[in-house]
Amino acid sequence: MPIQAILFDLDGTLADTAPSLGNALNSLLQKHGLPPKPQAQIRPHASHGSAALIRLGTGITPEHPDFPQWRADYLAEYEQCFDRDTALFPEINPLLARLATQNIAWGIITNKPQAFTNRLVPKLGFAIPPAAVVSGDTCPEAKPSPLPMRHACAALQVQPENCIYVGDAERDIQAGRNAGMQTILAAWGYIAPGDTPETWGYHASAANPLQILDILRTFQAA
Repeated sequence: MPIQAILFDLDGTLADTAPSLGNALNSLLQKHGLPPKPQAQIRPHASHGSAALIRLGTGITPEHPDFPQWRADYLAEYEQCFDRDTALFPEINPLLARLATQNIAWGIITNKPQAFTNRLVPKLGFAIPPAAVVSGDTCPEAKPSPLPMRHACAALQVQPENCIYVGDAERDIQAGRNAGMQTILAAWGYIAPGDTPETWGYHASAANPLQILDILRTFQAA
């Protein structure tokens, strides 16, 4: 089948954002007199947003009455460091350059709020700018809903069946499949030891970004 576009998750797939997300958490914990969390413990939770990080640091879940304030305070901390200690994974720009030679568009679908996405993406140093960027609050629903995926397809003027979605979390695979896309697990991303990606239903798994090129060939030949 012809593949016309590849869409990517941001945190843990295109960019290593765990250090900045973790720094924001530890700054918040310090202000509350709570012990910091080591980056090795933070990293597996980094793709799951502020709720997962707050739960890791405090045990507070979204159902807790204090959660909205904790989330607001966490985002205020992240505001101070979102563009520091964050970098693309090494093979991302070579991958994007190769996709360009095949006239394959690329874009971003993330659950990160627009307030951060719109400022972070231009600072990451993409060799080729994304043709579409969809944030967690661009649509009425975020991943695992297929709405952001359909929004990106409309922006790129491609059909979902001609797209691949690449992500490192179960909701990424769910969203891609629910939209009718081929899906690739970014196995280099923030996958926790307790995760069971083999049950997520992805179509293929890539150990590193450049392996996507080999998978792309198999999808196109199908």
